[in-house]
Amino acid sequence: MPEPNALSTASPVARQLYKDLLKELRQIGRFQEEVKKTSIHLVRGSAFAGVHPRKQHLVITIKAVTPIKSPRIVKSEQVSKNRWHLEVKLAASAEMDAELVSWLREAYELCA
Repeated sequence: MPEPNALSTASPVARQLYKDLLKELRQIGRFQEEVKKTSIHLVRGSAFAGVHPRKQHLVITIKAVTPIKSPRIVKSEQVSKNRWHLEVKLAASAEMDAELVSWLREAYELCA
C-alpha cells in the first residue's frame, strides 16, 4: 500500500486548485513534480515553488531574489544572502492572475 502523500490526502478543493495551478505553470515551461508527504516541490534544476495543500486553499512558497511587497504575500523569509521564500495563499482559481504567474515565472527562471 503506497504511503499517503500531499496529493492523496489533499481535499477536493485543494486538488482542483493544484490542477489549475499546474495548467498555468505548464504554459511557462517544463518542470518536474516531486510529491512529498506534506507538500509538492515544483522543480526545474532546483525547486522554484513549493505547494502545501490545506483544506480550502493552497499555500504556495515561491523562490525569489528579493522580498516582494504585496498584501498577497502572507510570509516572507530570507533563506540566504540572495534568496527569499515568499508564501502566498491561493483560495480560488481566480486568484491565479498575471501578478502571481509573473512571480512564479521569475522563480522558474531562477532555477534554470
